[in-house]
Amino acid sequence: MPNSRPIELEFANKYDSKHANMYFHKHNTGVSRRMSHWREEQIARAALKMAGHPNLVLDLPSGAGRFWPLLCEQPNRVILAADNSQDMLDAGLAGQPSNVVARVKSFQTSAFDIDLGENAVDCIFSMRLMHHIGKPEHRQTMLKEFKRVTRDTVVISLWVDGNYKAWKRQRSEARRPLAERAPELQNRFVIPRATIEAEFKQAGFEIVGHKDFIPGYALWRIYVLRKLD
Repeated sequence: MPNSRPIELEFANKYDSKHANMYFHKHNTGVSRRMSHWREEQIARAALKMAGHPNLVLDLPSGAGRFWPLLCEQPNRVILAADNSQDMLDAGLAGQPSNVVARVKSFQTSAFDIDLGENAVDCIFSMRLMHHIGKPEHRQTMLKEFKRVTRDTVVISLWVDGNYKAWKRQRSEARRPLAERAPELQNRFVIPRATIEAEFKQAGFEIVGHKDFIPGYALWRIYVLRKLD
């Protein structure tokens, strides 16, 4: 479904080869990040179970393949790995275990204009992208594209309100003028739960369920959505 004016997120251009390789190693550095990755895998695994253990999964954005080993845990699963950055895909293909890479079919594409036909996959697995999208119209474009490409479910992570980290972040942002805020506070967004859940419905999905990273404390939530028609 080509868009007349392709949507480009401001942060996307930073993912060159050097940054891709740094990103590949980031989640294995330090106890805190390893524990965070372990917990993220745990709730992602639960979300995939909630989605009915889909056999044909599109991992978008796949980044450097951080979740490929998890997706490979189901022996008969076919994994399509896509990202806006070919450098990120190349880092994953070079760095992930060979038995994992052999299970993955990768291609470069945008989440706003996916290079696949209608009802092409059982499930779209989308981790760590939605919290970068601050404009509702951009989120709706992406969600409608996900609806076009999946025949059944979407597993999607984002930052939501209603927790300690969101409250703390809101207080911190309010104390500083926009021009003085750190760049990461300008391209990562907390989306009110009521807002995003209404947007899911508007795009043609129902909510199967959700999993929180640390209930009541952390920003991260994974939703499992099912296509309504």
